[in-house]
Amino acid sequence: MRPVLPVIVVSQFLCTSLWFAGNAIAGDIAEQMALGTGFLAHLTSAIQFGFIVGTLVFAVFAVSDRFSPSRVFFASAILAGLFNLGISLADIMPSQILAFRFLTGFFLAGIYPVGMKIASDYYQKGLGKSLGFLVGALVLGTAFPHLLKSMGTGLDWQFVVYITSALAAAGGLAILLLVPDGPFRRPAQKLKFTAFLDGFRQREFRAAAFGYFGHMWELYTFWAFVPVILATFRQRHPAVALDVPLLSFGIIGLGSLACAFGGLLSQRLGAKPVATGALLLSCLCCLASPLFVFSDSAPVLIVFLFFWGLVVIADSPLFSTLVAQSAPEKSRGTSLTIVNCLGFALTILSLQFVNFFSTKVSSQYLYLLLAIGPALGLAALLGKRKSAPFTSKADTRR
Repeated sequence: MRPVLPVIVVSQFLCTSLWFAGNAIAGDIAEQMALGTGFLAHLTSAIQFGFIVGTLVFAVFAVSDRFSPSRVFFASAILAGLFNLGISLADIMPSQILAFRFLTGFFLAGIYPVGMKIASDYYQKGLGKSLGFLVGALVLGTAFPHLLKSMGTGLDWQFVVYITSALAAAGGLAILLLVPDGPFRRPAQKLKFTAFLDGFRQREFRAAAFGYFGHMWELYTFWAFVPVILATFRQRHPAVALDVPLLSFGIIGLGSLACAFGGLLSQRLGAKPVATGALLLSCLCCLASPLFVFSDSAPVLIVFLFFWGLVVIADSPLFSTLVAQSAPEKSRGTSLTIVNCLGFALTILSLQFVNFFSTKVSSQYLYLLLAIGPALGLAALLGKRKSAPFTSKADTRR
């Protein structure tokens, strides 16, 4: 078998650079159009809602199971890139920008979960390692537009749009030309509108899915509030020079290493134990946050945030591994897609929940609320079974 994993990983990285391309240039767009400070929130919500709607549509119609996943990935990459390019049109209105970001998010549903589906069609043994690299590519891809923005100092904000759209097209072409459908693919024979529910009838699938949901409750809200935590420290200690954007990029971006390491570790210990351990550590970080977020020592705070940034994402590819392994073969792509859909929907609820309490609870104790998700996820993973534990040949020692 040809070594397709590097191609899938690079393509995923190139295409997911579209995800936060708008965020990297939101300030420039807002300044150019004299928009309010809430524009960034609207821009982020637009692409998240687009992704949620897209994953729901892809799941209901079982797109990646009924059609060639490689071709679905390619078509989605081209369309997402074109809609991303749309925000650079002359005389565009703010409402049109939000519509283009929504549509970009919609077709990202044919990139991120479909990329995992393609990997699972090639790698049944060692799937945890494969998805570890794949989700690591997603983490880097989402952070990459900020690097482009810093490299393009002095250039128009459209530079970021042009580059990310071109990268997405390149990633889609690479999958189409170099990654044919995998040997373990089991295409669905006919449309079944309830296929996305099939996995939830299995206890092992539900446990993996609910573990993932608990992880997602914490993940994006933590990422969103990292700059807030750092900025709050800088306000309390104005004499301490903190580069908030650079530190935020490092805390989030280094999570890609945790994904890769977690995937490799799962080869020895199994996906479920490693995912459970990472979820437990991130839950402990939530519970310990009052001791650190108001620390008077910048190094202590930064080390804590870097550690939290590593463990908060390390379990993500492993939960996807467990979902893929426990899903029905003919609806594996659909199962991955619907779990992504519900997980990302939870990120919006979590963000709004924490944002609501941010004016009612001291910021020292605010992040205790993030522990709700990991705690419930751990309960789902460690609850009593009526059947044997779910493992796979891919995750057991031989």
